Amino acid sequence: MLCDICGKNPATVHLTEIIDDQMNELHLCEECARTKSAAMEQQFGLSDLLAGMVDFQKPSAKEEELVNIKCSSCGLSYADFKKIGRLGCGECYDVFRKYLAPLLKRIHGSNQHVGKSPLKIKTTVTRVTKKKIDLAELKEQLQKAIQKEAFEEAARLRDQIKEIESKKGKEG
Repeated sequence: MLCDICGKNPATVHLTEIIDDQMNELHLCEECARTKSAAMEQQFGLSDLLAGMVDFQKPSAKEEELVNIKCSSCGLSYADFKKIGRLGCGECYDVFRKYLAPLLKRIHGSNQHVGKSPLKIKTTVTRVTKKKIDLAELKEQLQKAIQKEAFEEAARLRDQIKEIESKKGKEG
């Protein structure tokens, strides 16, 4: 397949562009993709989007004091992050973690990675994952109950765990 723009080079980049509810597919060579990317960055950059989402809510007193915090590794300040929409290094994630979590939750709908699964096995995977999470939560609750010396609660949790594990043994 040749590039839709120049028509000379093989298309190695495939874009789906949605403008005014109309979907257009573009098949571009590397050179045309680079040009198109630069044009799109000037028109509406990802950094502008992220910076806009950071400014979405009125900054709290804590966020205002964060303006003075800088990454010790690269020297990036929170104000700089808001301007450019990019973090300077891996250390920035730790320095700004408390303020990035709500931002990531707004962008992705969650601040924990859950991955993707093919539709056919998604329900099975979800059930298995949920069982693992439930079992882990129950075991954690059991340990807390034992520490608190809430032995009746611990016995109830122990029985629940045994029941789940016995079902798991029969299924697996």
